[in-house]
Amino acid sequence: MINVSIRFYEELNDFIRAEHRRKQIDRQLNHRTTVKDFIESFGVPHTEVDLILANGISVDFDHRVNDGDLISVYPVFESFDISEVTRLQERPLRNLQFIADCHLGKLAGKMRLLGLDVEFHNNIVDEELVAAVVNKKKVLLSRDRRLLMRKVIDRGYLIRSQNPDEQIVEVIRRFDLAGQLHPFTRCARCNGILERVEKAAVIQLLEPKTKRYFDDFFQCQVCRQVYWRGSHLGAITSFISRFTSTK
Repeated sequence: MINVSIRFYEELNDFIRAEHRRKQIDRQLNHRTTVKDFIESFGVPHTEVDLILANGISVDFDHRVNDGDLISVYPVFESFDISEVTRLQERPLRNLQFIADCHLGKLAGKMRLLGLDVEFHNNIVDEELVAAVVNKKKVLLSRDRRLLMRKVIDRGYLIRSQNPDEQIVEVIRRFDLAGQLHPFTRCARCNGILERVEKAAVIQLLEPKTKRYFDDFFQCQVCRQVYWRGSHLGAITSFISRFTSTK
């Protein structure tokens, strides 16, 4: 029998049972296992973990727990330098490309409106999501905890909220994206790049009131959807200021 103790820090406590949060948890194991499997036995996806200490020494996910080990598990640090230890999430985390599972369509649309690169398909299956992470190096956004526990998923985030407005706040904070929000650069419908166009070039596609009251237009270079700076621009600007004002 192997005696092992573990403690989860900060938001990793969201994943574990209430009676175990913010305290040392003692376990007896029948055999040695990897620290990844031990951590995920508590329901914590490895994609949420950035630092593991075994008896105060930094280790990776393949470390096999030993009798008497004290395991400390920390979440992803986007704003702090822990370069002297084994960071478990790859860097850099800039110019990110995301892929969202089939339950996150509204989140994907809102992220695209803010200029973030998000692949989304209504009928996408798990194996396609995994392939995009492995082959295209995309960051998986999902509500499926078990999917994020797959060993080949090396970059991802479990969306906690069911509210799209709260979900996008989660993503911006988790990946420190406040400085990378650029409205009217991506199409909310297909993720294509928007380019400014003359009103005359798209006038046949506009509703009568839009033709009359607006003059500043953008068009998707892929699906040809037309956008304009309407009343929603103020709401988008106000939303972004919630994050940039503290920078």
